[in-house]
Amino acid sequence: MPPPVTSSFSRPLDPVAAPRNIKRVLVLRYSQSGQLDQVAEQIVAPLRADPSIRLHEETLRPLRPHPFPWPFLTFFDAFPESAHMKPQPLAPLSLTGDEEFDLVILPYQVWFLAPSQPVTAFLKHPVAARLLEGKPVVTVIGCRNMWLMAHEKLKGMLDDVGARLIDNVVLTDPGPTLATFFTTPAWLIWGRKRGFWGMPDAGLSSEQIRGSARFGRALRDALHNDQERGTQPLLAGLGAVQANARLLISEKAGTRSFFLWGKLIMAAGAPGAWQRKPLLLLYVLFLLVLIITVVPVSLSLQALLRPLLRGWLTRMTAQFECPSGSATDRSHLYDD
Repeated sequence: MPPPVTSSFSRPLDPVAAPRNIKRVLVLRYSQSGQLDQVAEQIVAPLRADPSIRLHEETLRPLRPHPFPWPFLTFFDAFPESAHMKPQPLAPLSLTGDEEFDLVILPYQVWFLAPSQPVTAFLKHPVAARLLEGKPVVTVIGCRNMWLMAHEKLKGMLDDVGARLIDNVVLTDPGPTLATFFTTPAWLIWGRKRGFWGMPDAGLSSEQIRGSARFGRALRDALHNDQERGTQPLLAGLGAVQANARLLISEKAGTRSFFLWGKLIMAAGAPGAWQRKPLLLLYVLFLLVLIITVVPVSLSLQALLRPLLRGWLTRMTAQFECPSGSATDRSHLYDD
């Protein structure tokens, strides 16, 4: 039996157009560990408290729920379909596609350098094409630190349904890159969020989560001023995103690896099939060797070549920080 469809309404929602002074906001939610829900709640709270805003929160529920923590092989068994963007289907949505929204907020996680399967499943759902066409979308990423390729894939899916990406917020694990290769899997697979062996805690800090409330306050004010109807970002000047273009080379190599190995593993059977397990174990060994050897060498070479790469890194950083940017000149207006 599929899980029941649930959604959360701040006020009644119907397809009929609301009064002109009422703004309708759709929030699409999926969080496996609960961390992204904490971020989404900080952003949504100012909107929910505003009587001139009607909020619809739709929780995306896979027909076969993804566990948390993830058993070891189940965790890696999710990567072939994630990398190939062939997600498990969702339980029925409460949305029909006939609803009208002024703004859409889409928080998402990064799974194996791609958007999480539930978010991918929604954006490929027939309802999404009807619901999001022409609508301004604010994406919110909560992840380890590699999100560049995943966001490119998500932007492609938004383009496919005719949505307008108006803002992007990115919150990343503040720990060192190499440390997070170990702390993040330990959290996802064994539920161990606390740091070990001298490494930091996994995930976002409480300060990052609390600080995301400034985006909700800014969105509330922008809706009051009808700014969502324009083409300019609503969250500029709030330090919404800081891109690390130095990770792009590693991300591209990882994406290629996930794609090729994923194709081989999917050929062995469907998710959960025993025939996939030997190949998954082999890939885990390959991945460990890659992390221990290739990633440090790649980062070291980039550090040595940084003077030659400076122009390229500057262009890539500017590209991935669009549309919201890393400037903080308006942050004092919305910080606590």
